Amino acid sequence: MTESSQLQRGENPDGAQKRGKPTLRTIATLTGLAVTTVSRALSDAPQISVETRERVHRIAREIGYLPDRAAQRLKTGRTNVISILLDPHQEVVGFGTAIMYGIAKALKETSYHLVVAPNFLSTTDLEAAEYIVRNNFADGLIFTRTEPFDARVRMLQEVGFPFVSHGRTEFSTPHAYVDYDNYAFAYEATRRLIAKGRKRVTVVMPPKRLTFSQHILHGFMTAVREAGVAYEISEAVTLDSPANEIRDFFRARAAAPDVPDGFVCPGEVSALALVTAMSDAGRVLAEDYDIVAKETSHLLTHLQPKIETIYEDLVEAGEHLGQMLLQRISNPAAESQSLLLPPQINFPVA
Repeated sequence: MTESSQLQRGENPDGAQKRGKPTLRTIATLTGLAVTTVSRALSDAPQISVETRERVHRIAREIGYLPDRAAQRLKTGRTNVISILLDPHQEVVGFGTAIMYGIAKALKETSYHLVVAPNFLSTTDLEAAEYIVRNNFADGLIFTRTEPFDARVRMLQEVGFPFVSHGRTEFSTPHAYVDYDNYAFAYEATRRLIAKGRKRVTVVMPPKRLTFSQHILHGFMTAVREAGVAYEISEAVTLDSPANEIRDFFRARAAAPDVPDGFVCPGEVSALALVTAMSDAGRVLAEDYDIVAKETSHLLTHLQPKIETIYEDLVEAGEHLGQMLLQRISNPAAESQSLLLPPQINFPVA
C-alpha cells in the first residue's frame, strides 16, 4: 500500500488510525525517516537531498501538518516570517495583491509565511521598518517605493537585517533590489507618441522624492531631445494625486492654448482620469491625442483599447523579491543581488 493511499484512508503504515494534530513523528513514521531528518527536510537544510525534501514536504501537505511556530522560534531564534511593508498609494491598480501573489509563489515550498505590514499615514517609512526590526517580527523585510537615499536601506544595512527593496537607491554601497526599467518605459512610450505624429508631449510624473521619478524624467527627456519636439512637464499634479485632481487639471489644460497631444502615463488610474478630462473638453482619443500608459492589471486593455500600453509584471517582480530575500536570509554574507526587469511593450517598436 502506498503512502498516498494510507493517507487517504487516514492510516499509518502499521494500520493504526491517525489521531490528533499531525506531528514530525507522524511524518517520520510515514516516510521511514528519523524525526531529525524530517525536521531538517522541512527546514530545507542543504544536507538533505532535494528528493527527500520534496517527499517530506509533499507528505506534510497531504496530512495537513503545520509546524509549531512558537517552538520553532524558541529553538532557532527565527520567526519564519517575511514581512512586506506596503505603501497605501492607490495609483497602481492591484499593486499590493499582485506583488504579494508573486512573493507567496516564491515562499510556497518553504517554511516561511508572508505577513503584510501596512504603512499607515501616521507612521513614516523608517519608523514602520524600525518597528518590525526592533520587535523581531520577521526574519526579512521587503519594501517598495524607494527614495534615492532611502533611510530604510541605511538603517537595515547598519543593523545587518536581511531585506530586498522594490526599487533602487543611489547609495554607493550595493544592496539587494528588484526594479522595473522605468527609463526604458518612458523612453519607448515617448518615442511611440512621436512616431504617431504627436508634436507636443507631456508626462504625468511621480513625486520627485521617489527614485523612479528620476528614471522616468530621464527617459522622457532623452526621447524628446532626440526628436526635437515640444514638451511640457507640470508640477501641479503627480502620479500620487487623486484621480479627480488629475482629471480637473487636464480638463482645464485642454481649454488653454498649445494643449499637449501626446501623454505618457506611468499608471492606469492617471490614464483613465486623463481620458475623462479630454473627453469632457471635446477631444477624441486616437484622433486629437494619444496616450501611452504603463499597465499592470490589463484594465486599460479591456476598458480603453485605444490607449497603447507597456506592461509591468508585478507578479514576476514579487516572485523575484521573495526568492532574493530567501537567499539573503540563508546567506547574509553573500554579495547583494540586483535585478532590473525590462518593460513588456505591446505596440510595434521602430
